[in-house]
Amino acid sequence: MSRMASGDPEANAAMPGAIRLFARPKVIAIACVIALCALGWAALALIVTGAPGATFDPSTSGLLPRLVDALCNPAHAHPGLPAGAWTVVDAALAFLMWCAMALAMMLPTAAPMITTYAEIAETAARKGEPIVSPLVIAGGYAAVWIGFAAAATALQGGLARAGLLDPAFAATGPLPSGALFVLAGLYQFSSLKHACLTQCQQPFPFFFRNWQTAPAGVFRLGLRQGLYCLGCCWAMMLLMFAVGVMNVVWMAGLGIVMAIEKVGATMRFTKLIGVAMIAAGVVLIARAVAAQAPF
Repeated sequence: MSRMASGDPEANAAMPGAIRLFARPKVIAIACVIALCALGWAALALIVTGAPGATFDPSTSGLLPRLVDALCNPAHAHPGLPAGAWTVVDAALAFLMWCAMALAMMLPTAAPMITTYAEIAETAARKGEPIVSPLVIAGGYAAVWIGFAAAATALQGGLARAGLLDPAFAATGPLPSGALFVLAGLYQFSSLKHACLTQCQQPFPFFFRNWQTAPAGVFRLGLRQGLYCLGCCWAMMLLMFAVGVMNVVWMAGLGIVMAIEKVGATMRFTKLIGVAMIAAGVVLIARAVAAQAPF
């Protein structure tokens, strides 16, 4: 192991200032979260510009805009296929979109966990103990959400083939949307939600009990924290099928709610969000029932 990797103070002092700065785990952690989150939002911005209703000229657009348009406007890419058709290209593009969404929405909520690991690592480095870059734990965390992106892509494909999604990839009609809101609201009151949220809010005891000094072990810590995060937030993420997978306003709003929960909001806040979701779902379901009732 190199002296830098081992946290040798003399080695760090001998390095140039810029290199010494980025050898600090907390600096790397913050830069990683900011860069990956920005990358996710940039990718989503490209997708939104190709969403239904946006202007698109295939004769002047480059490869990336054409790929974005193929995702957002399937009829442009597959004019001969029936509505609801789902190709391998569609699946690949949808997977990239869900990955970008996970980066944009979930990494900010993981910032307290990653910086907590980095602070502990900095303390260990000052004592000359071996440490592992926070990029490794971030990679383990991201792997969980990449897995979620794959599952969400498969679900989106199934719903699209069944004709249950509109052109904006939202549930067709208020009844299924309302059911998703009620599901997400009820989950806010579940013991699994509260257990996972507690782990997300208090990462220090987790790291204290399970500290690792090998890359594989740190990666597993990231996987475990990612699973806690998934257990906390999966229901809110599925709300994107209720409001439109590419609805940036809802992405930002849900991302803010999840971040507030992670930084230490009380269970009262979590339950209030649950009540609001259930109320919204009931309104949507009532609207669907009223629209179908004969008068």
